[in-house]
Amino acid sequence: MILYYLMPIIFLVGILMIAFEDAIRINKAATAVGMSILLWLIFLLDAAGIFSAHPPVHLQEFLVGFPQFAELSTAELAYEFIEFKLINSLGDVATTLFFVLGSMAIIDIVDSHGGFGVISSAIKTNRQRKLLWILSFTTFFLSVLLGNLATVIVMIAIARKLIPERNMRLLYSSMIIVAANAGGSWSPIGDVTTLLLWTGGNLTVTHQMSSLFLPAVVMMLVPLTGLTFMLPKEGLVQAPQAVEVGDSRIDPKFRKRILIVGLVSLALVPVLQSLIQLPPFMGVLLGLVALWIMTDRRYAESQDEGLQNLRMHRVLMRVDISTIFFFLGILMSVNALNATGQLAILANFLNATFSDSNMIALVLGVCSSFLDNVALVSATMGMYPVAAMGEFACNSSFWTFLAYCAVTGGSILIIGSAAGVTVMGLEKISFGYYFKKLSWLVLIGYFVGAALYLLIA
Repeated sequence: MILYYLMPIIFLVGILMIAFEDAIRINKAATAVGMSILLWLIFLLDAAGIFSAHPPVHLQEFLVGFPQFAELSTAELAYEFIEFKLINSLGDVATTLFFVLGSMAIIDIVDSHGGFGVISSAIKTNRQRKLLWILSFTTFFLSVLLGNLATVIVMIAIARKLIPERNMRLLYSSMIIVAANAGGSWSPIGDVTTLLLWTGGNLTVTHQMSSLFLPAVVMMLVPLTGLTFMLPKEGLVQAPQAVEVGDSRIDPKFRKRILIVGLVSLALVPVLQSLIQLPPFMGVLLGLVALWIMTDRRYAESQDEGLQNLRMHRVLMRVDISTIFFFLGILMSVNALNATGQLAILANFLNATFSDSNMIALVLGVCSSFLDNVALVSATMGMYPVAAMGEFACNSSFWTFLAYCAVTGGSILIIGSAAGVTVMGLEKISFGYYFKKLSWLVLIGYFVGAALYLLIA
């Protein structure tokens, strides 16, 4: 039974290794996948012992669906259950992975066509304060469609064109992280965690967006206002570099068409799911196919190697597969803990410690500042299955508040979100710089936004 108690320790060590990826010099994807294999391997090696001492909470549901297994021995039943849970978990995880993969490909093809250059060319001001607000609100609303991770990549590229001076740009880049996470919290596709809550049936699109818009705006406004007063009132940004909208070989009309189709296809994902129950991953793949056909028809006969690189099959070769493996490892690890009943034990502990479920969400949000929020939310979903009624029902205050807390809480420290870690790498922002400049403002904004939600909920 020692192996059973070793599982949560392995998970915590894995999460810490992911958080300090740069220090230990091991890619977080390798850590996550290795962790998931270890957890499922322990389940397999000690299946009979685990079943005898800690019968999984989903075992009865399994026997109801497969009554023929009720007569098997404990060891035989354990292996049948593990095989079922492993295949079922992989199927659930695959829908999320294909959604992320499709989104990344759509964003890459729009960017490679210079579509996002339209945004940077539209920003004309060189006043420091005004530019900070424009970039923050652009990031906030763009992350609703593109997701916070893709948005920070796009916005950092724009910021580099508009603010050539690196020391000045660090402040703007830090605020972009906060704005992206705030915007991602009120969109079902704004963050992987909100995607999990939506596809898991914990939240609906209209409820999440209507309930969290104001708290998310307020959460962003607090640090944004604080940073504004740190800048000189009449301060000007150095003359920006000439903003290139894209490759001159690409027809400007086709560039805009790619941008429109890409953004509309992402925006239609929750609409199609609500109207015709089309799964989100199929909705985003539908947009990917549309862009695939457009680019193939456009460049199929071109002899230009640069234009050939704009076709979808070339774009898919450039997609960051390590990110896909990272999400695979995290989600499969959490499913292993869920299948063995570890999450049920943790849920009972939290329920005994905190009498209010909203307090649990608030604490988890603070924890997401240094622990991966995908793992936290996925584990929480396993601890508290969606109920027909009560505090864990679909669209309940707990799930809605968790969406806000888990995503915006990741902005408290720069290592608390994928968006923060990405910008940390792109702009070489140190942990200490972000902590001194932003963390205290973000923490205030986090609690102010949380208070507003609880007030209006």
